[in-house]
Amino acid sequence: MSLPHAILTALLERPSSGLELTRRFDKSIGYFWSATHQQIYRELGRLESEGYIRALRSAQPARGQKKSYEVLPAGRDELARWTAVSQDPKPLRDTMLLRLRASAVVGTAGIETDLRRHLALHQRQLAEYEEIEERDFPPVRNAPQDRLRHLVLRAGIDLETFWTQWLSHALEEFEHLGDRPPEREGTSSGPASDAPEEDRSASG
Repeated sequence: MSLPHAILTALLERPSSGLELTRRFDKSIGYFWSATHQQIYRELGRLESEGYIRALRSAQPARGQKKSYEVLPAGRDELARWTAVSQDPKPLRDTMLLRLRASAVVGTAGIETDLRRHLALHQRQLAEYEEIEERDFPPVRNAPQDRLRHLVLRAGIDLETFWTQWLSHALEEFEHLGDRPPEREGTSSGPASDAPEEDRSASG
């Protein structure tokens, strides 16, 4: 249900055509909620049929002109309802973490190179977020709307900071791994181990 609410948010910020929405998703909202051109147009049609948005009338209709949409009161009410309702956090699902776990049993060939590639990508994204912060959120922009939008951006900055730090730490660990063969099942320990509970209990 989040994509239609992302579209309602974007249209309340500024009425837009489907093409303009696609560009805005690519540049801002897409940083934390991505959508394809086809998905956006499909949701626009659904939101219009449900009475949440409507196409704006053009002062000078022209053949092939893109329709712009605005949010109706029912759409604003739906977005307010969705914003206020309680929702549980989503569990983390990251392929790299699973691949690292798998490398413990099949070996680490190739994964260190990809860790370095991921680190470079996260460093680049972090730099982009910090550039946006410096450009769009100077100290003088202190209105409530600006503070909330800045808070969303800070989440991206903090998340990218975490990944760059964690990946750097992971690469440091790889320097100490050498060419050790993968451990056999049942020999690992610690919180990531699947050993039986009685084997992991403290002795007394």
